[in-house]
Amino acid sequence: MSSAAAKISPLDEAVSGDQAANGRAVPRPSAEELLTANINPRTGLATDYLNHFNEAIMLLEMIPDLPDCAEDFLSWQPLSYAEHFRAANFKARELAISTYETADPAIRGEFDNITRTMTSILTAVGDAMRQMQQDKSRAQLAEQATGWVKPLVTLAGGIINGSGHEADVDGIMTA
Repeated sequence: MSSAAAKISPLDEAVSGDQAANGRAVPRPSAEELLTANINPRTGLATDYLNHFNEAIMLLEMIPDLPDCAEDFLSWQPLSYAEHFRAANFKARELAISTYETADPAIRGEFDNITRTMTSILTAVGDAMRQMQQDKSRAQLAEQATGWVKPLVTLAGGIINGSGHEADVDGIMTA
């Protein structure tokens, strides 16, 4: 077992600062509960949120072959992590939201920065597509946008799964 895997995250310990309405400490969910809910116990994040961005990517990928899909992409709306889970048919939505809110601020900050970047790109692409009249121009923009957002989804997935930038640096150094 690597030293990184052996580290205990704040989500693995009991909460000392979180208080219930009655003033008592609220215990954190167990790693087993989080895993069952598809939430990473080390980071407190769920990959299900990335489905929101993957939906936009899928629509962008369809535009070159099916130009009418541009209208479907233009109806895509950005959602925050909590908004996504509140709207999704995700059994453990409240658990996903609460573990996100109590996740390590550095991890959550890095994750939020990447998801804000993806949202900004997708929003700007939508604004630009609304100004375009030619299907060919929309198709070119869709292909470019896919190339910009897909690597960010992969990076966000790495953060969710606990690898973040360290894995990227290790991979580059060994290549």
